[in-house]
Amino acid sequence: MTDGIDGYLARKRGQITTMGILLDPMADKLLIAAAFVTLVQFNSALVPAWIAVIIIGREFLVSGLRSIAASGGFTIEASELGKFKMVVQIVSVVAVILDHRWPEWPVYGNLFLPIHRIAQVSIGFVVCVSLVSAIDYFAAFWSKIDRRVSKRRRRAFILSRRQKPQAAPRPADADVAPTA
Repeated sequence: MTDGIDGYLARKRGQITTMGILLDPMADKLLIAAAFVTLVQFNSALVPAWIAVIIIGREFLVSGLRSIAASGGFTIEASELGKFKMVVQIVSVVAVILDHRWPEWPVYGNLFLPIHRIAQVSIGFVVCVSLVSAIDYFAAFWSKIDRRVSKRRRRAFILSRRQKPQAAPRPADADVAPTA
């Protein structure tokens, strides 16, 4: 929640910085990686290692794409899908932690909230959203790279058309000695 409030306040006050654009997602990635590594040990029935590898691998992939983009002089900002993925990850982490102690949560009378089922569904949903989000970031990265390459090619073509070919010296001029 503090991450969302921080982003909202930064946008509202116009205090968005390049440092914040780069560090905020890194903090999110570290939090999620630590949480899923811990969940593998804590509740491996719900979070097997392969799920943690997919989720953490996606985080490394996006971080790598952002680093490459930054070295190329542009940024890849968090997409709405990436933000949604983060919310789903947080919900699933909380659900798995709650499931460890309370597979069902009493709500009212004989009505129970099926925490175990919510945790199962949310973990599966996280894997799907993480994969789709990774594809989305890769597509955004590729389109920016592709646009840059196209601009360079177009600029090189325009520059090559503007150059006038130099006339070759005539053979008769080569025999005449320069006069001073």
